[in-house]
Amino acid sequence: MTSLALAQRSLADPSVRHPLWPPLTRGCPVTSTDEVAYPLDIDYAYDDVPADLFTRPAAHGLERWAPLLPPLAAPGLGEGNTPLVRLPDGVWVKDESRNPTWSHKDRLNRVAVSAAVASGARGIVVSSSGNHGASAAAYAARAGLPCAVFASPDAPPAVASHLRAYGATVLTVPYASVRPLMRRIVDELGFQSVSSVTDTAHTGHPFGPEGYKTLAYELALDLGRAPAAVHLPTGYGELLFGVAKGFQELVRLGVTDSVPQVYAAEPAAAGALTEALRTGRPVARVPVGPTAAYAIDCEISGYRGVLAVSETGGSARTVTDAQMHAAQDELAAQGIWCETSSAAGLAALRAHGPHEDEGPVVCVVTSSGYKDIATARQTYAPKAPDWPSIEAVLRGAGSE
Repeated sequence: MTSLALAQRSLADPSVRHPLWPPLTRGCPVTSTDEVAYPLDIDYAYDDVPADLFTRPAAHGLERWAPLLPPLAAPGLGEGNTPLVRLPDGVWVKDESRNPTWSHKDRLNRVAVSAAVASGARGIVVSSSGNHGASAAAYAARAGLPCAVFASPDAPPAVASHLRAYGATVLTVPYASVRPLMRRIVDELGFQSVSSVTDTAHTGHPFGPEGYKTLAYELALDLGRAPAAVHLPTGYGELLFGVAKGFQELVRLGVTDSVPQVYAAEPAAAGALTEALRTGRPVARVPVGPTAAYAIDCEISGYRGVLAVSETGGSARTVTDAQMHAAQDELAAQGIWCETSSAAGLAALRAHGPHEDEGPVVCVVTSSGYKDIATARQTYAPKAPDWPSIEAVLRGAGSE
């Protein structure tokens, strides 16, 4: 199937359009100001979408949705088509940890790395100590491109192992130097950035969030309708925006008749989107405190998140580490092991509601518990090998 992508357009003013190529990874050059860099969106020939696109069988790989994605010039890894699991109280959990590198970022990187291949980039550069870096390295390796990852020396063991396995070049430098160095890598070495290189707001890769739309498509097909609400862990807001756009497209194409309220869940130690919405600004910058939710503790927000929440009638809420750990335990009791950050959506639902929606409620779990910083650093004390000791332990476990 052929992509129907037409152009890039400014999210600050959709009437401002740019050619589809090259990807404008530093935001819109027309509508961005010295104070705010505005990201771009992708427009499509929606009138040409195949009539049977949403009646075809589900399948792994984003090729399933090619008409509504930018050109997929790089090979995939079977991303997408992740399970939808129902909790005892009826809440649905979309388990994105079942993607190839165990996170939702595979949807973004299949699209963003494809853009790099299609536009002739010599490599990929990314700033991430977590899911994004691991995923970008995997898709770059699959496409035969070198990958440079700016990462913290304290990256979780599973992420560090991923980066080594995929042959990425890992660079650890002071945080303030990351974006200036990324820009030089882009300008002087011909690499393409799949994360944000702008200082005044998060813009990111204009093609990347398109991959997240497929999550909305899958939810609509699995549920037979649009859910009433979707709760999502939120850092820079790209996932939030992609899911909202996906549901908006479904209404535009007549597949569903409603767009769910989209709720952003941020760690209480940060909450940049919550602050932007509270103050009515397009972006906000906040101090970041200590939190186990390292994957979403972002000091600056992006305009995508503001649009996603305001256009769907949702809101942004913050949750504490204790609330995220409680949600993590609840999911583990149902057989879903997720990273602390990934439990933020369920944590926000449990803490803030809404508790009575007229229709299905979905919480997206974004990545595996393997990605937590503490994972693989804990050990179990040895037990005496005699039967009374073993029996006492098991009887005690059974009575809890």
